Amino acid sequence: MTAPAHTDTQQPPASATSALVWLRRDLRCGDHAALYHALRRYPRVYCAFVFDTDILDALPNHGNQRQDRRVEFIHASVLELHDGLQRLAAQSGAPGGGLIVRHGPALPCIVQLAQELGVQEVLVNRDYEPQAIARDQHVAQALHALGIAFSDYKDQVLLDRDEVLTQQGRPYSVFTPYKRAWLQSLDDFQLTPYPVDRYAQHLAPLPAGERLPTLSELGFGPTNLHELPLPTGMSGAQRLLQDFVPRMAAYQEARDYPGRKGVSYLSVHLRFGTVSIRQLARLAAKQAVQGCQGAQTWLSELAWRDFYFMILWHHPQVVTQSFKPEYDRLQWEEAPALWQAWREARTGYPLVDAAMRQLLQTGYMHNRLRMVVASFLTKDLGIDWRRGERFFAQHLNDYDLAANNGGWQWAASTGCDAQPYFRIFNPIMQSQRFDPDGGFIRRYLPELARVPDAHIHFPAAMKPAALAACGLRLGVDYPLPVVDHARARQRTLMRFSILSESEIS
Repeated sequence: MTAPAHTDTQQPPASATSALVWLRRDLRCGDHAALYHALRRYPRVYCAFVFDTDILDALPNHGNQRQDRRVEFIHASVLELHDGLQRLAAQSGAPGGGLIVRHGPALPCIVQLAQELGVQEVLVNRDYEPQAIARDQHVAQALHALGIAFSDYKDQVLLDRDEVLTQQGRPYSVFTPYKRAWLQSLDDFQLTPYPVDRYAQHLAPLPAGERLPTLSELGFGPTNLHELPLPTGMSGAQRLLQDFVPRMAAYQEARDYPGRKGVSYLSVHLRFGTVSIRQLARLAAKQAVQGCQGAQTWLSELAWRDFYFMILWHHPQVVTQSFKPEYDRLQWEEAPALWQAWREARTGYPLVDAAMRQLLQTGYMHNRLRMVVASFLTKDLGIDWRRGERFFAQHLNDYDLAANNGGWQWAASTGCDAQPYFRIFNPIMQSQRFDPDGGFIRRYLPELARVPDAHIHFPAAMKPAALAACGLRLGVDYPLPVVDHARARQRTLMRFSILSESEIS
């Protein structure tokens, strides 16, 4: 059965001639909701992106030219998007296409650009983060005061806001029943791509004198991004997807092993919208109905993504507070020395330290390891999950507030459908199970290269003769453990048990 085409019943006034599509987390020109609706409804459509200084200025500054892999990724993806829009217009026989790029605070940049272009409407794809929602409300108010309409569309998720509710009409707080309802709601229409190219002839020519800023002009220098196996832009997303397709069948089993090529590596592309979530879900759903367990598991991961966006939308307080408010009374440790050891990969637990070095060196961390290091910070070191969440926000290429917040609160046992507080990851057992030969550990901790497999997961247990045999000096070449896991576990159980059962039920 052919899925119904996306339609838009809203029509601009008969005198309306042009619109502006403001791109943000949707850096592609295919299967794009806001772009499709604009092109379908207006004879002349401009596209713009803003390097928002309200965001960029908050990034860490270590000199005249700052470095941030995400900014470099976005810049490369914006350049490709500009070329893609030009090709799309040329293929339709139109002289237009291209991307208008601004550098400054988003609100005045967009309002001024809309005035200069004389558009009747600004269209965007919807965002769900509290600051972005507030920004869009301010932009909409400023535009409306000028007689310019503002519209937003669902694009970065499959089902959003109130589309998946309980029978009582309330948002879910437990994932499994949410996923069941999510799958029941995920029909062919939700997976249908937006046929942007059908109306590409409506792409408007760029205003005279438009040029794309260089990375240096934005105040940023190059990073090691292009040394990493992370291709940028729309083409990079498709390369990674095509590489993952033949591996999808093994995803359920392989995804937990950081030393194996078991995941899609598409998270940063989903974060910045260089790939369509509908394309990924459509591919997964097609294989899932054919009985592919790996595809079913991957589709569940996409459901988790929608789940956390839904939680953030309905419960924006989770940005700074526990989803379960009673857990905000937990007494976390200050422990500056332990915090420094964790963030500098000096805990004495190899899997934790290797994961943190992976993050610091590449901006990426395997999902299993995200759970391990988050559990270690909150349950072994007793440090507030919010500090870890903010650290990840600074370093992850794919940092996404909804998923990052949800993951940290899950590990800390303060969130919705969270890990029960008495289930505490043992970092040694996690290492033995998911990096059995220590291959991942040795990749990021070369100082442990000569440690035998039997001891790679916890060198502190080695006898002096064994340490001497592999030339390892604990406390010099590799740190001693900063805490004893068994004792730390007991402290965590005590920390949570202080809250009465009635308070946490």
